Amino acid sequence: MKAAVVGSGAWGTALAIRLCKNGHDVTMWTFEKELIPQMLETRRNPRLPKAELPEELKISGDYACVRGCKLIVMASPSFPARSVCRGVKPYIDEDAVVVSVTKGLEDGTYLRMSEVVAQETGKKVVALTGPSHAEEVSVNVPTGLLAACRDQALAEFVQDAFIADTLRVYTSADPVGAELGAALKNVIALCAGITDGLGFGDNTKAMLMTRGLTEMARLGVALGAQKETFTGLSGVGDLIVTCTSMHSRNRRAGILIGQGRDAQTAMKEVGAVVEGYYAAKAAYELGRQKNIDMPITEAAYQVLYQGADVKQAVQSLLVRPRKSESENPGWL
Repeated sequence: MKAAVVGSGAWGTALAIRLCKNGHDVTMWTFEKELIPQMLETRRNPRLPKAELPEELKISGDYACVRGCKLIVMASPSFPARSVCRGVKPYIDEDAVVVSVTKGLEDGTYLRMSEVVAQETGKKVVALTGPSHAEEVSVNVPTGLLAACRDQALAEFVQDAFIADTLRVYTSADPVGAELGAALKNVIALCAGITDGLGFGDNTKAMLMTRGLTEMARLGVALGAQKETFTGLSGVGDLIVTCTSMHSRNRRAGILIGQGRDAQTAMKEVGAVVEGYYAAKAAYELGRQKNIDMPITEAAYQVLYQGADVKQAVQSLLVRPRKSESENPGWL
């Protein structure tokens, strides 16, 4: 099958490699046209330097490379996603299946990435997400993903395109929960990194992740997601991998913030897009709009956007009024 991956970041590159290994005819589009000769010669992408690019993988800087493709994977960061979609739209075939793999929310609109892609391309879109570091997927570390779409046939088409002996792909009819879990866990991962930077321990991180998951599900359900989706791969699964690994840009940025850098400096030092920074603003504003209690997200917003002291932000969370863990404890 002819396929295109639109975006040459680490995740787009890993998925392009996987599709090649599955026998598909793949072209990877890149915004960084100046890197194309280097990538073709070295068969390496600076965004994912340890992974070898298959000889059969083609690389292009022309949006027209998606023409004739049955599968188109949109893998740009969230902030330019809309403009990238506009670029490829004229070349998308009528029968093409479009997949969104970006984990984030659009600033201002709060739209999930599949909604942005659908708006700009006019296509039904499958969201592919789950606990998946590009560095591991690209070298065949066993991984599980979730293909989510209200259209079962499209979800199963994407499942079949990507599934392999080291990549288990499940399907879901809940793209709202799948994408919100993928986006919101980045906020919690930033916070987890901050606690690491402050020198706190495993107890702190366990508490943060657990209560963060509660916030994710609380907001997700208010926006139409199924609560059980947050206990699956795109919820607790993605949360675990992003909060605990040094592959995670969100965690690494958080560590730097916990050590005293401001948000902008931390992101520059990480050297790649930190989606949790953008998601924190969207999640905070959505929580207030829906009147959802999200204390961790609110603290993250105050640190990232209002310059709040990280130690004071942590302390404010710890001294909140006492409450039951469950919203329905079952006492008479």
